[in-house]
Amino acid sequence: MSAFWSGWIIILTVGNILGCVWLVWWTMRRRAGESAQGDVTGHTWDGDLQEYNNPLPRWWLWLFYITLIFAAAYLAMYPGLGKFGGMLGWSSGNTLTADTGSQYSGEMQKAAEKYDPIFKQYAAVAVTDLAAKPEYQEAREMGKRLFLTYCMQCHGSDAGGSRGFPNLTDGAWLWGGTPEQIKVSIANGRNGMMPNLGLSPEQVENLTAYVISLSGRDADATKAEAGKEAFLTAGCIGCHGLDGKGNQMLGAPNLTDNVWLYGGSAGAIKETLTKGRAGVMPAQKGALSDEKIHLLTAYVYSLSAK
Repeated sequence: MSAFWSGWIIILTVGNILGCVWLVWWTMRRRAGESAQGDVTGHTWDGDLQEYNNPLPRWWLWLFYITLIFAAAYLAMYPGLGKFGGMLGWSSGNTLTADTGSQYSGEMQKAAEKYDPIFKQYAAVAVTDLAAKPEYQEAREMGKRLFLTYCMQCHGSDAGGSRGFPNLTDGAWLWGGTPEQIKVSIANGRNGMMPNLGLSPEQVENLTAYVISLSGRDADATKAEAGKEAFLTAGCIGCHGLDGKGNQMLGAPNLTDNVWLYGGSAGAIKETLTKGRAGVMPAQKGALSDEKIHLLTAYVYSLSAK
């Protein structure tokens, strides 16, 4: 932050506090002729209901002074005035010390000292054992808490996914569902791409019918037959294969299992063929240690390995 903006922040903050002090003082002044108990303004309703002009209670106004004193003391001790860091030297990035209070990195350090040995202990156990054996229920619970912190925003708290975000419980995997493949997906992330093939409206219509037929659903036989020819010539087999069962090396979905990431209706399939799709799974290795990724892998693997 530049000195200019730091100065403006200080001026505006202190100015507003002083302005509030003046306003409370001005409001508390007793004016000449002011009634101590309140007087009738002369406004009446329904004959009996009258409006009184009562002065503000002094105890209520003094509460404003107390609030302003607290604000001044807080800004003196903690950051809030531009570049001024406060008399206590508090910072969310500082290490935990006896005189600076509870701070982020200090709390993280304390948590690491307590939990890292547990994570390391479970990191030595195979993912398949962590995912299935009763004695590792605590490990799965820890993996679930990691999931709820880092993964549920996209995949949902029940890992059921949503449009554009895979269901992790159904056993249908774009990039593979082995422990090793899941761990790579979590650590390195994934980038899925379905390109716009520049198809004509007729080709889109026929391909839609063919893709619907691949998953065992009823479709116009004539259009589906023409769509099969388009499937073979428009470049679809390069990712999805001749049989339409996809390729986990490329993240190309299986079109025969009736599991759809963006929806399996005719309209959704046409939209995919016309506009293409792009999906990103962000890498977590910068946010999570290898041991936590191992535990998270075990939890995710346990969701479908039943």
